[in-house]
Amino acid sequence: MSEASALLGVLRRQQVMVVLRAATFIGTLLLVWISLRPFQSLAELDLTDASSGNDTMTYALFGGLAVLTGLLTISENRKGFATLRSPGFLIFGGWILVSVVLSTDIATSVKRFALTAAAAAVASMLFFLPRSQSEMVRWFSIAVLGLLAICYLGLVFAPNLSIHLATDLQEPLLAGDWRGVYGHKNVAAAMMAIMLFLGIYIVRSGLYLAGSATMAMAVIFLINARGKSALALCVVVLVLSSVTALIRSFWLRAIALLSPLLILNMLSVGTVMSDHLAAIARMLPFDTSFTGRTEIWEFALQSLRPRLPLGYGFAAFWGTGATRSTEAGMEWTATVAHSHNGYLDTALAMGLPGLMLLIAVLVIAPLRNFQLADRGGNNGPLTMALLRIWLFGIYLAGFESFYLDRADPIWFTFLTAVLGMHYLARFRTAA
Repeated sequence: MSEASALLGVLRRQQVMVVLRAATFIGTLLLVWISLRPFQSLAELDLTDASSGNDTMTYALFGGLAVLTGLLTISENRKGFATLRSPGFLIFGGWILVSVVLSTDIATSVKRFALTAAAAAVASMLFFLPRSQSEMVRWFSIAVLGLLAICYLGLVFAPNLSIHLATDLQEPLLAGDWRGVYGHKNVAAAMMAIMLFLGIYIVRSGLYLAGSATMAMAVIFLINARGKSALALCVVVLVLSSVTALIRSFWLRAIALLSPLLILNMLSVGTVMSDHLAAIARMLPFDTSFTGRTEIWEFALQSLRPRLPLGYGFAAFWGTGATRSTEAGMEWTATVAHSHNGYLDTALAMGLPGLMLLIAVLVIAPLRNFQLADRGGNNGPLTMALLRIWLFGIYLAGFESFYLDRADPIWFTFLTAVLGMHYLARFRTAA
């Protein structure tokens, strides 16, 4: 009788741990994707730093989540965490700390770095919470459908807080575009593209109903958000990732996937650096300034030149004294949240060394990890989904600035994909 009671107690503890791990996984994703400030009124709020998570509760929650996920995962996954002590991660992390210490606004850098570090810690442990692929796909499907349900419920019950209006203080011309829980339709469109990639993963993993519902709702929302960049990149990513599945050579994959990234940046930010590139861009049938961002790029590049070696400090350029004390006629820079290019903003924050390290760690290494995972037998639906999220992210960074942006939903999901491919390149997953 005592043995039976002991066995029953063990089973109950195991069940409790499964529920706790599932709640932590799903809750973390929903917290990041929805934030503590969903459905913001754009008629009443200046959103130059919207959804930044710049409040005490967000800091406390991510600090708590870092501790909780650590307690749930570290003891059984020491080999996995040990792989994060790679030269690339260590050098990049070290340079980030240098940029914090030498920041032109150290208080801002320290504060923003704290949340970035906590979110990165949680992302590094998230993939160790599920014990199998079947658990992971079920938990992902619950989180994805939860986000989509909340976005659609917002359209029904709070359309004035879920759709851009002509009365918005910022960008009233976006009236009619869906934004869901987010403060801007560009973020909503990007997240819906990511949800589509996850929907494909869910379908390919055998949950056909949940995956099909995810894909349908994500596509409808993406189209109605009218995020042209996200929609175009979504199609490009689906095509290129399908082609990648047919190519075995690492160098051919690198050419196929990274050439568009180079061209994209050359025909955007590159046009304010080279008259020849500007002339080529003018011949194209679409606006490569992407709705008047040329002035922002010019100002950012001019500001970068005197601080190429170190930058201004981690997250210490936009919205700080660097842009608030400008010459007459440039007052508009104080209202700009970022340069609409993640690579340019990285250079502004951490100089050219920081940019080169970011490219090595977040652009080059993940492709290499995908190659290793593919060759090692981890070439299933999860690996392809992570590749698509990563690829979409590095392309999107040519339009938007989300790299290292604290608990930003795009950044967190992108980083989770990068770390997921890192682990899949080194360990086989359980069914």
